[in-house]
Amino acid sequence: MKLARIETDDGIHWGEYDDGTVITDDQAYEPSAYRLRAPCDPEAIYCVGRNFGEKVEQMDYDIPDEPDFFIKPPTAVCAPGEPIVYPSFTDKLTYAGELAAVIDTTCSNVSRSEVDSVVRGYTILNDLDALDQPRRTARKAFDGSAPIGPWLETEIDPDSIEMETHVDDERRQADSTENMFIDPRTIIEFLSERFTFTPGDVISFGSPANPGVLEPTNEVRIRYDGIGTLSNRVVAPEK
Repeated sequence: MKLARIETDDGIHWGEYDDGTVITDDQAYEPSAYRLRAPCDPEAIYCVGRNFGEKVEQMDYDIPDEPDFFIKPPTAVCAPGEPIVYPSFTDKLTYAGELAAVIDTTCSNVSRSEVDSVVRGYTILNDLDALDQPRRTARKAFDGSAPIGPWLETEIDPDSIEMETHVDDERRQADSTENMFIDPRTIIEFLSERFTFTPGDVISFGSPANPGVLEPTNEVRIRYDGIGTLSNRVVAPEK
C-alpha cells in the first residue's frame, strides 16, 4: 500500500495513494485538490555512505566494515515536486538516488528481526551534495539537501529493488539494492544501538555511483521499482 502525505485547502492529511487519488478517512482527493508533501516529518535524517561497489570505486573509498553514516537536520527536507534551489555557496552540486526507510514508532536497540515492526514504509531520498565544500556536514546538511518522496510503500522487501536516476533525459544511475554492502535491516539495527529513533525519522541507505553534476533547469527523476518516482527540478538561487 502506498501512503501519501498531502496538503489541501483544509490542511495536511495522510491517505492511501491510488493512481493519483488520495483516500483519507474522510474523503477522496483528486490530484487537482492537493499537493504532495514529504511523507514524513523527521527529527533526524540518518544517511549511510559508501554502500555500493561502483560508488566506492568512483570516490576511491575503502569498503566499510560497518555503516558509514552522517546526519541531516529536519530543515534538509524538500517535498516531491518542489524546486531544488542551487546553493549560492557551491559550484559543484550533485545528486544521489537512495532508498530510505521511515520510522513508525519511538525505538532503540532494535534487532534485525524486529526492524520490519518499527518501519512504517520505504520511500526515495535524493542526497544532495555540495562537493566542493570542505567537510561532510558542510557538503550535505544544508537547507533543502534531502528531497524525499513521493510517498511511502508499506509492502515491499528492501533487499532487491531495481533503481535508476535520470537527469533530464540522460540516465545517470542504474543498480539494485541487492548490491549494497550492508543491507537496510542491518543498517537500522546498527544505528538503533546508537540513537533513539522517533516517528518520522528517516534512514537512507546509500547511493550507487552518481556521475556528473547538476545545473539550474535540470530535472532529477529517481525511480525505485515498486515505490515510484521522486522528481525535482533545480533552480538558480535568488539574487
